[in-house]
Amino acid sequence: MKAIQNKSWGLSLLLLMAFTFPQQKKIKVYLIGDSTMAIKEPKAYPETGWGMPFIYFFDNSLEVDNRAKNGRSTKTFIAEGLWQPVADNLQEGDYVLIQFGHNDEVKTKKSYTTEEEFQNNLKRYVTETRRKKAIPILLTPVARRKFDESGKIEATHEVYSQLVRQVAQDQKVPLIDLDQKSQALLQQFGPETSKLLFLQLAPGEHPNYPAGKDDNTHFSELGARKMAQLVYAEIKNLNLELANRFVKPETK
Repeated sequence: MKAIQNKSWGLSLLLLMAFTFPQQKKIKVYLIGDSTMAIKEPKAYPETGWGMPFIYFFDNSLEVDNRAKNGRSTKTFIAEGLWQPVADNLQEGDYVLIQFGHNDEVKTKKSYTTEEEFQNNLKRYVTETRRKKAIPILLTPVARRKFDESGKIEATHEVYSQLVRQVAQDQKVPLIDLDQKSQALLQQFGPETSKLLFLQLAPGEHPNYPAGKDDNTHFSELGARKMAQLVYAEIKNLNLELANRFVKPETK
């Protein structure tokens, strides 16, 4: 009899705990953007998009779905049908992190988007995300590595970063100013040490790049992790519910 009572008490306690500590609803975070965020193929290693290490910051109540693609702009991401599956599958409470600009601003590329088109495309992403009761977050384009002769970091996205800031203000969207934050990080590292953050390889250093590589746009593993950490810190600073999904350290 006593054993039965103990089992009954244990079952009651488990039921009480289930009601007291409800499970968080499982949500997704979609990443849409360009090569600086994208998942890379093995043949591109050690090139790494910051969206790759970003997935490891979250607990199992959340899934990161990285849809970013090399070379895409706000225009081509829509035109190539990359946005519509995201919009169709969004659920209430999901998030969409939106980072474009690198390819929108280059007039010699087919991905070029005028300033007006760029802002209209961003507004479309925001509107269609909110239509599904999901949460958009706008990010300014991450900085390129460019220093002047005195060793001061130079802005390379001034116009299109400001366009993102304006849309975020007008549409009342959370903003992560990754351009400013990454510029500050590069300045902290300096002209030489900052090479470690980018795809900078000497000839013969890696079999994927036998002739070497001098790339000041795309990241090394270290650079991708550092950029992901900037995004992580800003999500916490914005006090979004999303911050509650970050992995919590185990207590002994």
